[in-house]
Amino acid sequence: MNTISKSTLDFLISLKANNNREWFNANKTTFDAEQKKVKTFYNAVMERLKVTDLIESVKIFRIYRDVRFSKDKLPFKSHFGGQFTRATNKLRGGYYLHISPGESFLAGGFWEPNKEDLARIRKEFEEDATEIRAIVNTADFKKHFGKLQGDAVKSAPRGFDKNHPNIDLIRLKQFIVSREFTDDEVLAPNFLTEVVASFVAMRPYLDYMSDVLTTDLNGESLVG
Repeated sequence: MNTISKSTLDFLISLKANNNREWFNANKTTFDAEQKKVKTFYNAVMERLKVTDLIESVKIFRIYRDVRFSKDKLPFKSHFGGQFTRATNKLRGGYYLHISPGESFLAGGFWEPNKEDLARIRKEFEEDATEIRAIVNTADFKKHFGKLQGDAVKSAPRGFDKNHPNIDLIRLKQFIVSREFTDDEVLAPNFLTEVVASFVAMRPYLDYMSDVLTTDLNGESLVG
């Protein structure tokens, strides 16, 4: 199946309205059928992605929520989400697709980089942001994602000049690109094509960030 079915969105709407174990158990057969359709779609995306990138695997996240440390005790997610992992330690970042009525989107990048990665990215932008600006200003990037997104510190991070010409990039704590979809777009026959096109448009950004995070400031490789 190379499309998302309306029955999948309808099931998620019903699940959101009846987010309890009794209802879910009574409708488990329907869930299994819809999840199978979704997995088939995600696998189709992966096969298309493999034509343009090295993809190791696709992981569909479980519908069951981990409520142990959450104030929200609802037992189930009301969406399907899946991640496409790039292969080898030289290819950083990944692709994510989220299917939810009225809130579907795809995304990629670096949501919560660790301290070392964050410092390395910021030092790169302090040194030279020519390449990243060229990537995010291409027509293809703007068409699919608009701009680079992410939370940022209010002023300059410690050790950086608040008047640096690249301070808009240095301030970022996250480095995310995303594209939202309406329900009509999700259900359209060309949704698979649109998802893959956006992921392909994302790759130059992921490749650049991979290069940054696997080399030092002199361009020497840090990985085998």
